[in-house]
Amino acid sequence: MHYSDLLTKRLLIRPIKLIQYKDILKSQNTFYDSVELETELLLSNGYPIYLSEDIVYLKTTQNTINEQVFCIVDIETSGGNPKTGQIIELAAIKFKNGIIIEEYQSLVYCKEIPQKVQEITGITPNMLGDAPNLKTVLEEFKIFIEDDVFVAHSVDFDFNFISNSLKKYHLGELLNRKLCTIDLAARTIKAERYGLKYLKEQLNIEIENHHRAYEDALSTVEVLKASLARLGEEIKTTEDLIEFSKKGKLLEFESRQ
Repeated sequence: MHYSDLLTKRLLIRPIKLIQYKDILKSQNTFYDSVELETELLLSNGYPIYLSEDIVYLKTTQNTINEQVFCIVDIETSGGNPKTGQIIELAAIKFKNGIIIEEYQSLVYCKEIPQKVQEITGITPNMLGDAPNLKTVLEEFKIFIEDDVFVAHSVDFDFNFISNSLKKYHLGELLNRKLCTIDLAARTIKAERYGLKYLKEQLNIEIENHHRAYEDALSTVEVLKASLARLGEEIKTTEDLIEFSKKGKLLEFESRQ
């Protein structure tokens, strides 16, 4: 377990005093011996904390949903494991208070792509000949996402693949808070299935090019919008939303037959 998980558990209960924060870091197996340097490392890896009057806060416990920037991400890969495959396309869309505010997308150079992946995505090695290398794209993405909430459809796959790829190139890792739109949709949208393709049909989302990173990220934005529109008034902060997506009551699908 990364020590940030312990820190998050404490900060989810309440903000902590700076001296308590320092004690936690000093008691853990951190990269740096210096609390100040380790804090800079946490921030550079997207961990959303801030200091005010000697109190350390987790931003997502303070931000309302409308104040929060969500970064909706999708990747296409040449294989399911970053040890044997790699990202071949990455797209990210920043969304705040109902509006898309910024976008990032890039193909990624890759010499070989399995035929099955080419058939699913339509991405061929010829399309990637002039694309930037993976390290460059990862560096650009990490700067782009900052400490926004990482959102994806089946978030663990995209989050872990990108984070492990960052580690592979000695670019740190991802410590952003994350939100899964499959989990959230299952608690806000009545549907027979919660794959992106089926939710697009359910919600009449008319975006083509399924299994391309930008289009799938844009479709996920629409799913997020639909879910947020169906939230109860009691869900106010970003952490309320994340907690609800994991532990809220699942909706039961009512057959039209």
